[in-house]
Amino acid sequence: MTHMSMSYLSLIVVTMVIGMGASWYVNRQINKYLHVPASMRVTGAQMAEMMLAANGVHGVQVYRGGPQQDHFDPRNNSITLDPDAFGGTSITAIATACHEAGHAIQFAQGYAPMKIRGALVPAVNFASNAWVFLLMFGIFMQLSGLTTLAIVMYAVVVLFQLVTLPVEFDASRRGLAYLKTQGISQAEQGGAYSVLRACALTYVAAALTSILQLLWLLQSRDE
Repeated sequence: MTHMSMSYLSLIVVTMVIGMGASWYVNRQINKYLHVPASMRVTGAQMAEMMLAANGVHGVQVYRGGPQQDHFDPRNNSITLDPDAFGGTSITAIATACHEAGHAIQFAQGYAPMKIRGALVPAVNFASNAWVFLLMFGIFMQLSGLTTLAIVMYAVVVLFQLVTLPVEFDASRRGLAYLKTQGISQAEQGGAYSVLRACALTYVAAALTSILQLLWLLQSRDE
């Protein structure tokens, strides 16, 4: 029990360091280019619409969201950008907008990893809320079958996060490729790349911490 407690404490410390490090780096890169104006002088919302039109994708609404609300919603085929990205003309604004437009283009073109990710959503929504209760109940009642089921459910959550990685990387790749066609300078391309790489790091960090958690669960079950 003491060994398990110490190993879990170590896991918590490691995952906290990973999460805090990723968060610090992301905020640093976003803020660094948040006040650097792009030479195109178009807002993030306009940039998203331009990229969608250039890829033959129509009917996608671009909305102004709250702070740090940047996402594409396939349920209503819409893009939401936070105030700085929606109305701003900075490197961060246009890079963020192109990334979310990249998701909309993936959806329109039936990008396979996005379809797989979408198919996993119902199972993940259930598993992410239920696995910990099953685990605790299984441990308390000493029911190995329940703890195994809980670990399997958590593995589904980890799989979802792993499938998310190529979806996010590809959206950034599409966004950067479009920005290059717009004739922005090498310095601006480098800034946009830094912003999108930093944002991708949050998904990498989340996947890594989940994998570590899963490995700990598997090891603990065998002890």
